Amino acid sequence: MLWLTFVSLATSYNNEKPGKRIIQTKGNPRMTGSGKQNPAENIYDIAIVGAGIIGLSAALALSDAGLRVLALDQQEAMHEASWAAAGMLAANDPHNPPEIHALSLYSESLYPAFLDRIEQLAGRAIPIRTTQTLEGLPADHSLSGQPLTSEEIDQLAPRLNTGSLSFSLMNERSLDPCDLTEILPGAIRAAGIDLRDHTQVLRVESDGPAHRLLAARRAEGQTEEESFTARHVLFATGAWIAPIAHAPAVEPRKGQLVALKIDGPDQTECVLRIPGLYIVPRGDGNYVVGATLENTGFDQSTSEPQLADLARRAAELWPPLANAERVAAWAGLRPMAPDGLPVIGPLSRADGNPTLWVATGHFRNGILLAPGTAHIVCDLILGHTPQVNIAAFRADRLATSAV
Repeated sequence: MLWLTFVSLATSYNNEKPGKRIIQTKGNPRMTGSGKQNPAENIYDIAIVGAGIIGLSAALALSDAGLRVLALDQQEAMHEASWAAAGMLAANDPHNPPEIHALSLYSESLYPAFLDRIEQLAGRAIPIRTTQTLEGLPADHSLSGQPLTSEEIDQLAPRLNTGSLSFSLMNERSLDPCDLTEILPGAIRAAGIDLRDHTQVLRVESDGPAHRLLAARRAEGQTEEESFTARHVLFATGAWIAPIAHAPAVEPRKGQLVALKIDGPDQTECVLRIPGLYIVPRGDGNYVVGATLENTGFDQSTSEPQLADLARRAAELWPPLANAERVAAWAGLRPMAPDGLPVIGPLSRADGNPTLWVATGHFRNGILLAPGTAHIVCDLILGHTPQVNIAAFRADRLATSAV
């Protein structure tokens, strides 16, 4: 017997009928409508719950493999952790867990084709914003390359305050997640994927070879019940997935970021990164500074002391930011498993032919790991062997007790 809760923090369980599994959330909104599925609608090959960067990347890979795909999000697609990220494709960041290195390199290698496919579908390119990173580490840490001289550093980032850190130059790209947020949903729809915003999945009934998803769609001030049927279901809801049987809990970790703008000749086109701080150029004198790491539940508010501290530490590292104008500030919720690793794969090993899947827990690296995760999920669902060993990411690796 498999139980699962998702989407809502507060959950309840229905009594199960023999042969039927019911997955339900609590606090269902008042409904209008019959909840009946459109009789003209065929069964989807897969329904994806969650339309952030992980869910939409998987949707695109599965659609390109010939599957009929439905993607649902309780609000607007790409408007949670995905848009709030800094966008660094930091496959070789020394602070990343070593267990994700192979997945990081694999996913990074897929990015050119991933962005080309989005441009082909949407008719708009997602630009690469930066191509190099200055990484600063304490002297007792090994650098990815030879330490740079002060003259070399000054050419890349004038007036950088190196302090006691040694810096090396990494060939590492970044993009602006706001570009992804603006362009990717249109590409998804152009691919023929059924993407539905403002549609909250309330319950999944698993009976036989297919799953029935009951959902509430908010439109024009009303909430209407809808029903969908799919052979497979992928949960890609980020931090909005409660503990599930045979899998670790995934919890939110808040990260606050601040956008600064400067004028003048002292600019840089390199990402500047040291332990606990990064500065990401966005062009035209704009820089994103991040990020805090806070265990505050689902609170997405920003706080002035935290933002001021980010700006202060950024100016200490790179003095041209000392008189910067604060343009914006925001917070995102990173999905984090107890061991800090992604959760990818079937929900239960007990089922020899799984049809319920999960892809979450990407923590700081959702943007980086999206194409790789998408291809892994696609391989698993199609019965192929993934290109990367995902044993460390099994959904049952930190299982507590079956519910």
